[in-house]
Amino acid sequence: MKRDLVSFALWTAEELQTVLRISRELASDSGRVRQPLAHRTAAMIFECASLRTRVSFEVGIAQLGGHPVFLDDTTIRMAARESVHDIGSIVSQYTDLIIARTVRHQTCVQLAESATVPVINALTDLLHPCQVLGDVYTLMERRRFTPTTKIVYVGDGNTMANSWLECAARLPFHLVCSCPAGYEPHPRFLDEAQTAGISRVDMISDPIAAVADADVVYTDVWPQATPRVEEGRRALLFKPYQVNRALLKHAKPDCVVMHRLPANRGEEITGEVLDGSNSIALEQARNRLTVQNGIMAALLGGSIQ
Repeated sequence: MKRDLVSFALWTAEELQTVLRISRELASDSGRVRQPLAHRTAAMIFECASLRTRVSFEVGIAQLGGHPVFLDDTTIRMAARESVHDIGSIVSQYTDLIIARTVRHQTCVQLAESATVPVINALTDLLHPCQVLGDVYTLMERRRFTPTTKIVYVGDGNTMANSWLECAARLPFHLVCSCPAGYEPHPRFLDEAQTAGISRVDMISDPIAAVADADVVYTDVWPQATPRVEEGRRALLFKPYQVNRALLKHAKPDCVVMHRLPANRGEEITGEVLDGSNSIALEQARNRLTVQNGIMAALLGGSIQ
């Protein structure tokens, strides 16, 4: 039976740990080359512009012996020129894997439902499972991911906040989300994470109180201004949630700062912090390749059934 990684909904903690173990094995595999994608092809369906995700997946597919086929929205015009269902069904006839970066999460879900090959969510408007797995791997490699590790997500309760909550419902750590009123994470993911009882999960609106004694401070881009929320009001609302030196004074002195990138320097994070000694953003970006290789190897190598 084929498996997808659209979200962590149908994944156990043991399966996620298996992916992380395979990722580590592939990264440290010296003396021999394992290519679980040898003579296989992966379709990359991207509705959105991308740097890290596209390059890391294309390079990873090649490293694992496969061949990537990139399809952007101007090429296939998903749901306009052809239905999502038909695209998933047809592309499955030609390829062994589909990697989808879609505007709407439901589009990725529909692709997975219609495809007969595994589908990997490479970012939607709701979740980013590859990123958060890469982040967990990064912290594990630094021995900073334990049941008592305090990870504080500061800013817009977007895809990354939702993904950290999904993760907290499966792997144990202490997660705190600090977001402006009206920009909290999706309530379903918050409820599931708190109900699971695997991790301690708190919502603390005051960012200074939230980052107290934090081991990890995580942020992401702020939402764009809209007619409903003009630029001035947005800046005023989010300014207290900027990750800067003043905020980090309330975290542990050796805390690490994480950002999935791209970053808007001077908005959600200052350039001083992003380029500073506490920042491990580039390490996160590098480990996207490592963990995505582990995901692809697990799905196509039979480790996750």
